[in-house]
Amino acid sequence: MGLSETEQMKNILSSATSALILLPQNPDGDTLGAGWSFYFFLEKRNIDPAIAFDDPQGNRSKFSFLPTPGNIKKDISGSRDFILSFDTSRNKIIDVRTEQNKKETRIYITPEHGSIDPRDFSFIPAKFKYDLLICLGAPDKESFGKIFEENPDIFYEVPIINIDNHNNNDNYGQINIIDMTASSVSEILFNLFEDFGNSSLNEKISTCLLTGIISATNSYQNNKTTPKSLQISSQLMQQGVNQQEIVRHLYKTHPFNILKLWGKIMSRLKWDENLKLVWAVVSPEDFIQSRSTPKDIPFILEKIQNNYESGNIFMILYRDLQGVTKGNIKFSNTDTLKKINLVEGGKIIGNLYEFESTEPDIYKLENEMIKKIKEESKI
Repeated sequence: MGLSETEQMKNILSSATSALILLPQNPDGDTLGAGWSFYFFLEKRNIDPAIAFDDPQGNRSKFSFLPTPGNIKKDISGSRDFILSFDTSRNKIIDVRTEQNKKETRIYITPEHGSIDPRDFSFIPAKFKYDLLICLGAPDKESFGKIFEENPDIFYEVPIINIDNHNNNDNYGQINIIDMTASSVSEILFNLFEDFGNSSLNEKISTCLLTGIISATNSYQNNKTTPKSLQISSQLMQQGVNQQEIVRHLYKTHPFNILKLWGKIMSRLKWDENLKLVWAVVSPEDFIQSRSTPKDIPFILEKIQNNYESGNIFMILYRDLQGVTKGNIKFSNTDTLKKINLVEGGKIIGNLYEFESTEPDIYKLENEMIKKIKEESKI
């Protein structure tokens, strides 16, 4: 009988010395809480951790109340060395020196005899400095955004533990721990950490896990909430975690400018019963009057989704301060993200579909998008 996923994870962690935790682009509260907790879990096990994710929307700033990992990266450049190799069996190297100027680095090599034969020279990549990747809440490698685009080799050369609760996970890891019944990735991690023994949890780790669960369940108010998630939350609070403090930070301390923009959007929401579509149009004046920016749109879109559980599609169209017409769309069914092609050049960023349009009239764009969504929904 083969080893379970948890036993395999124990084995691979027992030999790891340096692990990189990867979160999807623009991580939500669940994956941030899970990532932070795994970082501190690795520290307790004397494994050198780092955590990396691409966060152009600035989601991390909303969770500044959490204990913060010491090694957070926005990219993983420099994660492997490149080696200049010389065959010295016929001619030894007696001196190496470097010279740095504004545009280049020069390496001077002095051979023992004569000159270096170019055939004795080679350029090879070294191993990555991480011996383990831990991927959290990402159904596929593309979910990591530019981290995957700029460093695809690391995903094929370093062992991966893939932990997720999405039903469309590609199982791209050597170890895949996928639980579609879990409310959150944080819930899965709680169960895994428990298997390592009671000493695996402390107040810091538990605070991050509970934040992830509360964020994923909208403070136990959406359909992800299960008796199991409530039970786990109770166990985490026994570690000394202040649940009310987490709720206060997540739901009661939004900056006034975001609240003003949120109010403007809520007052003009539209609803299509057949499509289960909730949408609104935002003008440049809305951003100016509320002193907010388009970067706040994804956060507000998430809040709209939390408040309209009967909706399947959530869309905000807006013109930015440079006059460019743009849109953000969220889907209740994350599988839809991979199938849609609403606008040429539209792209998936995290759990959002984002696009720009050459249509200057935002209300014409509104009608066009509703028509396209109707057509896509028939596929």
